[in-house]
Amino acid sequence: MANLKEIRNRISTVSSTMQITSAMKMVSAAKLKKAQDAITAMRPYANKLTELLQSLSASLDGDAGSSYADNREVNKVLVVAITSNRGLCGAFNSNILKQCAVLEDNHAGKQVDFLAIGKKGNDGLSRKSNVIANKSEIFDGLTFDAVSEIAEELMAKFTDGDYDKIELVYNKFKNAATQIVMTEQFLPIVPIEGGDQNSGDYIFEPEKAEIVEQLIPKSLKTQLYKAIRDSFASEHGARMTAMHKATDNATELRDQLKLTYNKARQAAITNEILEIVGGAEALNN
Repeated sequence: MANLKEIRNRISTVSSTMQITSAMKMVSAAKLKKAQDAITAMRPYANKLTELLQSLSASLDGDAGSSYADNREVNKVLVVAITSNRGLCGAFNSNILKQCAVLEDNHAGKQVDFLAIGKKGNDGLSRKSNVIANKSEIFDGLTFDAVSEIAEELMAKFTDGDYDKIELVYNKFKNAATQIVMTEQFLPIVPIEGGDQNSGDYIFEPEKAEIVEQLIPKSLKTQLYKAIRDSFASEHGARMTAMHKATDNATELRDQLKLTYNKARQAAITNEILEIVGGAEALNN
């Protein structure tokens, strides 16, 4: 059994760790509320805009369709991996890296490159895959304008023929304890089958094709912004949950160490008493 000094040191270390994890949990909880409100307010608009444009795209003839809906033979794929800049958030980042590995296997025989949004994704992917860029600075000031610049780069890479398909991989926020790994096709746009039936209730001014051409870039920027916002909220939820579990584990370990310390201290006192009694009896004899 470890001596009393070693146990005291371990209790002190665990208590300090518990204070840190508890503080990190409270910080993440405060940030989560703001991030959750932002993504909850944005989802209905983003989903409806995407649905409308997919429906309109489906009703257009091939020649009138957008260049962003150009379905080509897929030889070059770009995967946008959205992770976090910091760790201590459970399996949040590792789940994205696993899904990226799955996508790489699915596109075996094709050129698969990655664009990392988040330092953890860049660090993990750089070891085995080709990362063309790291946009981790986006989280220093997460705004729609900043995300729009990245979206414009992706759109240019697709229209210029650098890549035939672009996919997003990110954690979708469900609640503080649950994040769902999502894989979404960013480009080309996937039209909804039967979209013309839904668009018959609208009067279009100007022409439908012109509306699609003007709104598709905005829709794509919104889609990417929503994915990053989802990931941002998921990160704080995952970190809050991870720090909560870490605090609980530290509390349990501290209690066990205190029990061990008390037992060892009691044993030491008992031994001292026995030694005193034994010495007294020896003197009497």
